[in-house]
Amino acid sequence: MTDFEKIKEGAKKVWAGFAPLEHITGTAAPRLIKFANINSGQRVLDVACGTGVVALSAARNGATVVGADLTPELLERAKENNTIFDLDVEFHESDVESLPFKNEEFDVVLSQFGHMFAPRPDVALSEMLRVLKPGGTIAFSTWPPELFMGKFFQIISKYSDPLPEGFEPPPLWGNVDTVIKRLSPTSHQIHFDRDKILSPGLSTGHLLNMFEKGAGPLSKLVEKLSTNPKVLKSLRNAILEILSMYFENNYLRQDYLLTKAIKK
Repeated sequence: MTDFEKIKEGAKKVWAGFAPLEHITGTAAPRLIKFANINSGQRVLDVACGTGVVALSAARNGATVVGADLTPELLERAKENNTIFDLDVEFHESDVESLPFKNEEFDVVLSQFGHMFAPRPDVALSEMLRVLKPGGTIAFSTWPPELFMGKFFQIISKYSDPLPEGFEPPPLWGNVDTVIKRLSPTSHQIHFDRDKILSPGLSTGHLLNMFEKGAGPLSKLVEKLSTNPKVLKSLRNAILEILSMYFENNYLRQDYLLTKAIKK
């Protein structure tokens, strides 16, 4: 098993418990769908779909949608949500670096805070564009490195084991210059926008507790550091510090970048 394969196997475990936070990321789904200009009758792929919040919201707007994700537990929740919505979205267990779909099969390819965690951005983007029709839209929401979630993942990285050579930090997908560089060879009409999620919480301590229970990378890291109280306390203090920077009126502000482009 290669280092990248190990990362992906680990990711399945890391994100398996994310479902309780779907109500938070779900609030951003309609924004991405509107930004991507999803229309009735379009065939849409939601990459790294998680529990299906984007896929199901797009299908509710009349699109024919397929969702794909690496984590079986999240797909099970997506299928449950599909039943609750009374929709007919297809969900597939698959890797964004090796999508099980035909060339030029979709009118739109979306990803909300998902594809950015693939270990090799060039491979992930190549696959997303491979299954997209020429003239089709690729659109995604990502966390900028300089704002809350970007800083959060930088802290996680600091306290985690070193990643293999060639792995690029996920928040780079939230840097405009990086995204332009990655998309320009294959896409045009690149547009950006910004928005935010407001996550309710009574205090930074309450929010930290929520993230420790549901935000996969932190949950696993806290579990790993449970035998090292000094380092665990340092980790928690670092996260509390950035939480306090973006916490006001019992809400945590999580700013994100929206990107869309047309495949050449």
